[in-house]
Amino acid sequence: MNALSPLVRSFVGHFGEMGSRWGINRTVGQIYALIFVSPVALNADEIAERLEFSRSNVSMGLKELQAWRLVNLRHLPGDRREYFDAPAEAWEIFRTLAEERRRREIEPTLSMLRNALLEDPSSDADRVALERMRGMHDLIELMTTWFDDVQRMDQQTLAKLMKMGSKVQRLLEFTDKVKVVSGGKR
Repeated sequence: MNALSPLVRSFVGHFGEMGSRWGINRTVGQIYALIFVSPVALNADEIAERLEFSRSNVSMGLKELQAWRLVNLRHLPGDRREYFDAPAEAWEIFRTLAEERRRREIEPTLSMLRNALLEDPSSDADRVALERMRGMHDLIELMTTWFDDVQRMDQQTLAKLMKMGSKVQRLLEFTDKVKVVSGGKR
């Protein structure tokens, strides 16, 4: 990483280490970090040179990042090479990651749970298992409905909601008290 500034080297190194905790390999994390902080789109040869990776590792990493929709493919006029950049807006990246994780992890789990809940239990153990699966299904369904609502929010509203933190609980408690005082009418 000799062509990288100490600041960028630190960021790229950290993303490589964090990548394994997020379910991607170290190389992919480093490639993404470099593209994310780059002021211009980079081609695979530039990425390989700056990170001192083999061209084949960079190509495989770029394919994975494209599959996650975390990088954009660009073509420059008069240049046959493919260039890559990443959305600069952190909110857009968060939304993309959340959508992809949902598609890859949550939806298959919901599908499995829906199919399991159609089964007739053949023993007490199966009844307990189905009851627990129903609870998991209901929670995931509630979370995905909430996620859909959040995904439709504009960035400013979502930021306000997140900044509210535990104040949301106090607001909900207040509205419950208002309902009780007004006899449940609004």
